[in-house]
Amino acid sequence: MIELNHITKIFPTAEGEFTALSDVSVTIEDGQIYGIVGMSGAGKSTLVRCINLLERPTEGEVIIDGKNLCAMSQRELIAQRRSIAMIFQQFNLLMQRTCLKNICFPMEIAGVRPADAKKKALELLEIVGLPDKAEAYPAQLSGGQKQRVAIARALASDPKILLCDEATSALDPKTTRDILRLIKDINARLGITVVVITHEMAVVNEICSHVAILDHGHVAEKGSVEEVFSNPQTEAGRRLVYPDGVPEQYMPASRVIRIAFNGGSSYEPLIASLAMDCGVKVNILGADTRNINGKAFGTMLIGLPEKDEEAAAAVAYIRAQPNVTMEEVHDYHA
Repeated sequence: MIELNHITKIFPTAEGEFTALSDVSVTIEDGQIYGIVGMSGAGKSTLVRCINLLERPTEGEVIIDGKNLCAMSQRELIAQRRSIAMIFQQFNLLMQRTCLKNICFPMEIAGVRPADAKKKALELLEIVGLPDKAEAYPAQLSGGQKQRVAIARALASDPKILLCDEATSALDPKTTRDILRLIKDINARLGITVVVITHEMAVVNEICSHVAILDHGHVAEKGSVEEVFSNPQTEAGRRLVYPDGVPEQYMPASRVIRIAFNGGSSYEPLIASLAMDCGVKVNILGADTRNINGKAFGTMLIGLPEKDEEAAAAVAYIRAQPNVTMEEVHDYHA
């Protein structure tokens, strides 16, 4: 288990102190794939670097499996870090080494016999789907292949925790999906706890079971992906989960509501059913829906009819539907 208790990180700058993290507390259970998401500058990368104490918190505790890393000696910390691996956006491979030797590198540092290191590196290349790239150099690989080698290298030390700092941000959408599937497979196969740092909600949708949303160094909200995505409680959460909004020129003068789909298996017929059952037609102004573990989540912006009785009928009908919530969006009026 990873426990980040009241983490604050302050950096000195020429203009004075900058607080990158303020009183952040997050608990990550063993075996979870946990997403930490936020806009640029939210403090995500600083937080992930606090987990292995590449950044030492100004205040707070980092506790892993009951051990407080902040209280460890340098020797103890080095030993603890062997159980925490990290992959990055830019791969950080050694360009003068082959793929095989890149993967062997952390084992060489740990004193593993060369024959044993080579055997394990070849096994890891199989796991990441690159058994034929042992003698290739990083310059000969695609971005996705480089990240697979980086993942294999991270696994060479038999870590309990894998930290992914924007690991798919430099990749195209298809390659991103392939890498995410690989990470999910490794999590299931090896039981490694995975912490995913990202600004992309699609990454969280794809593989995470739990998520924390950071906003200007604070935890805006946290919980299961289903809970947070179906009903975000904060403005920071809504900015990430909901659509950016509807251009003012397309907004009608009537009331606007936001419908949230909270895990039902069939949400598409709602608007058509409203028209057939109540004789009320509404305008779909925007939608952002997704499938998470076979369930429907997301939101839709609806412009209600101008007639009060028709608007009231639409609201009553929508409120009566299972796995659907709604709220009026006052700030979307022109």
